[in-house]
Order: sequence, then C-alpha cells, then structure tokens
Amino acid sequence: MHIHNADIASVFGEIADLLELEEGNPFRIRAYRNAARTVETLAPSVEDLLNEGRDLSELPGIGADLAGKIAEIVHGGGTCALREQLRHELPEGIGTLLRIPGLGPKRVKLLYQERGIHTPEQLLRACEDGQLRTIRGLGEKAEQRILEAVQSRLSKSTRYSIALAVQLLEPLVRYLKQHPAVVRVEAAGSLRRMKETVGDVDIVVAARRMEQVTAHFVQYEGVGRVISHGPTRASVELAQGMQVDLRAVEPESFGAALHYFTGSKAHNIEIRTLALKRDLKINEYGVFAGEARIAGDTEESVFASVGLPFIPPELRENRGEIEAARDGRLPHLVQLSDLKGDLHAHTRASDGRNSLREMALEAQRRGMDYLGITDHARHGGWSVDEEALARQADEIDRLNEELDGITLLKGVEVDILEDGALDLPEAALARLDYAIASVHTAFELSREKQTARVLRAMDQPGVCVLGHPTARLLTGRAPVELDVERVIRHARQCGCVLELDAQPERLDLNDSYCMMARDQGALVVIDSDAHSVLDFDNLRFGVGQGRRGWLEKRDVLNTRTLAQLKAVFSKRKTAGH
Repeated sequence: MHIHNADIASVFGEIADLLELEEGNPFRIRAYRNAARTVETLAPSVEDLLNEGRDLSELPGIGADLAGKIAEIVHGGGTCALREQLRHELPEGIGTLLRIPGLGPKRVKLLYQERGIHTPEQLLRACEDGQLRTIRGLGEKAEQRILEAVQSRLSKSTRYSIALAVQLLEPLVRYLKQHPAVVRVEAAGSLRRMKETVGDVDIVVAARRMEQVTAHFVQYEGVGRVISHGPTRASVELAQGMQVDLRAVEPESFGAALHYFTGSKAHNIEIRTLALKRDLKINEYGVFAGEARIAGDTEESVFASVGLPFIPPELRENRGEIEAARDGRLPHLVQLSDLKGDLHAHTRASDGRNSLREMALEAQRRGMDYLGITDHARHGGWSVDEEALARQADEIDRLNEELDGITLLKGVEVDILEDGALDLPEAALARLDYAIASVHTAFELSREKQTARVLRAMDQPGVCVLGHPTARLLTGRAPVELDVERVIRHARQCGCVLELDAQPERLDLNDSYCMMARDQGALVVIDSDAHSVLDFDNLRFGVGQGRRGWLEKRDVLNTRTLAQLKAVFSKRKTAGH
C-alpha cells in the first residue's frame, strides 16, 4: 500500500487533536501540528525519501522521534502505535470537533461527557434539538453560536492545496499510463489551471478500449470508495477523501475533452459563444460543423477553429485572455526554466534543516546560478543576531571562493515591527547584499496601520524585497488588512521587489495581485522560502501562480543574470540612503 504525504500528515494531525483533548504538553502538540504541515506541503514523496535512505530528521520540524514515527506509519500500513493508543482512549472522530470555532478541548470533553457527542453531525442534531442549552456553563446563546459554527463547517466543501493534489494525482496518472490501452493521460480542471486550492479533480484519458481503462482506474490501490463506474467515465474517492473523476474518450476527441474539462466554466462559455457565431458547436467530443467533426484531436485545433492561438491553461479564467489572444497580446508566460536563482532560503543558522554548504550544492545541482541565504533575524527564538550574520557572511565568502558554478548571496529575512521599523539595526545590513522584510506578527492591525507599517518598512535602507506581502496562510490565516494596490504602486516607485512566496501554504502574492504588479510595472521575485534542500521543489507552484497572474520573464527579478540582479540591489540600496 502506497503511503502518501497526506496520510502521514493526517496521522500527525489526529495525534495532535487527541493529545490536545487529553490536555497534553502544548509543545508536543505544536510539534505534531508543525510536522503535519511540513509533510503535507512537501513536494517529494516522504515514502520515496525513506526508501532512498534519506535522513528524515533533516526535514523542517522533524526530529529523530518524529522521523521514527514517519517510518512506523509508512511501514505499518498508514498508522502508528501512538495514534492507536490515543484512539483507544478517546472516541473515534472526536478530534474533528476541535476544528469548529468556539470549541476548545474542555468544551469538547464536556459535550462528550454530558451528551455523548463526538462528531460534527451529532453536534448539529443536538444543537437543533436544543440539547446544549441545558448543559451547565453553556446556555441558549452559546448553543446558537455553536450551531452557526457547525453549520458553517459542514456546509464548506473540502478543498486541497495544489501541492497535496499533485502528490495524490501524480502516482495515479503514472498508474493509468501503464495500461496498454491508454494513449494519453492528463489531469484537467483547476489542478491543470494551477489554482492554489482544488476541490474535485478531473482526469482525461485517450484510449481505444475505454471500458478497460475505467475498470483499471477503479482498481487503483489508493481508491477508498467507488462512487460510479461506467464504460467511459468513473468517479472515485481516494482514501484521503479527494474525489477524482475520470473521462475516457477516443484519441480523436482528446483535445476537445481536455479543453472542456480543464475549464474554467466562464472561459468555456466564451469559447462556445465564439463557435456559435461561426455556426460551429464545441463539446467534449470535438468541434462540429453540422454532423461533421472538423477539429478536436488537440487543444490547438479547438482554439484554431474559433480563430485563436493556443491559450495556456493557467490563463483560462475569462479575465481578458480571449481578447488578448484575438489581438495577439497573449503574454509569454514565465517558465520554471527561466529562473536563474532563488532569493529566499534558510539554513540551520535559523529554522532551516540543512547547512549552508548543503543548500548551495543542492541549488547548484538544480541548475541555479545563485542562491540568496536569508536566515531569520531575531524571529521566534531560532534566528541570527548581528554577530551570527557577520560570521555567516565570512562563511559565504569562503564558500564562494571554493564553489564553482553557484554564487551565494548574503541576505537576511528581518521582521517588520508594528511601527514599520526593522527588528535589526541598519548597521547590521550594511555588509549584506539585500534584506527581505516580512510581517510575522501583529496581524490584527487595521488596514490603515498595516499599510503604513509596510510602506515604512519598504523605505528602510537595505530592504530590497517585501516578503510574502499579505502574510496569509491558506491552511489557517487570512491575509492581513492591507491596501495592496497602494503597496504595489509604492514598490514600483521605490524599487522594492514584491515576493511571490512559493510555499504551497502561502502562494503569496495571489494571482490577482501578480496581475496588478505586472500592470503597474512592479517587479516580482518567485522564491521557494526553502527550509531544506527538498523545498526547492516548491518553485514549480510559485511559477504556476505567477503564470496565473500573467507574469512574463521580464516581470520576475530572479530570471535575470547575477550581474543584472546585483545592479537592481545596488540601485535599491543607494536609493534607500
């Protein structure tokens, strides 16, 4: 049985929930939550890393104990002794109640002890029947608040990060390609459009014996439940809960089906409208003039039938791409191969898991010309101070003399304080090539104060990059209140570069703000925010987000040569004085 990263993250998340219900050590609980987040957002398969003999304790937030737990989960069929022990002590599913706003461990235990409630569905029924208001310490108002919270929770459809969806889909696509009847396989839908989160996933298959392929699909080892199964289509729910819909077509219809199931819906409607004006009909089987199919084997032929060039999937949101295609204004979107380096990486000096040399060698192996080292300054207890920065600068100089084909840049990620000052004196930045300034605290400030704070930080000498500008976490923290349009205008004026942080839980800037930056002429840098050598894989998701934001090579700072990059930094640092 293949164990996905999501399976391991789910085990760690459940352990954290159950430990919290038992009022366990808060540091231990936090360690499991952090480990779950690390594993879930990691691009490589942890199972593959383990089988390759890699030391998993090198992963961010994973020590020897947690690395041992991962091995136990992988080799133990997807579970471990600690989870089974905690499950035995508490009712199954009770941890899910902790994810409902307003329900902490004490209240969850109270609900179970007083009413036997251990699932959201049971809680909903109890609220609707008025069973909570009679529990001492709750009352009618508390019951109403809990009712609204659980209704909101149950009504939300589950969405998965782009990284998690890719982890689950790539082995399934490889499995499908192994069948001799399969000609082509492609994931479609929002996953192909590189949306930051996805719901259900569509797969389009070109095959001659379609019924054999759908039968092969439902037999995949990762399937938890078969929803439907027919000769040309099937739907399953993977063991992790994600629904995958497969559509099999003849090879002559593959392009039309791929276009149809890639979407978006608004984009497809506009394309079909263009077809109707030419007395054509477009559906998932092809482009038809009357009863005759005139195109559809490739997506290019579908677009050509309505007088358009191929439109990249990431642009298909009906946000001007059809007009741009018609007028010959489609952007030449940035590609992963355009990136010449990465300007946001951490080492063991702060909260990274690899040494300076290891990060440099991995960047070199991946074809980068330069790598910016930006350990945290005075952040969260694991950081570098002025003396450590100076020592690291000396080490970088020594490594640059020794290494061939890769140049390390001296940087730092410094916190923006509540008043917009930096949590590091200006003198400490003087020897560095650049600094990234980021918001890591005081997320609750008003829009006016948050914006003023960020603008002041961007004007500080040495600050060349504004890190993950809205400070959001897709898995649990909303963006800060920020006048992003004003920040983008200021970035253009002062020469500060806006970061697109490629960590799948951030992907910050979002696609709309990338478009705004492009239109305003502000530069964007696509960074991995790597905390280990494995995190460089996240650059693919940052590039996908940038492509959704219409970014071209010229809009992205780290597509430039080292000399061009240093010129940008030098100009910015000079302007700051």
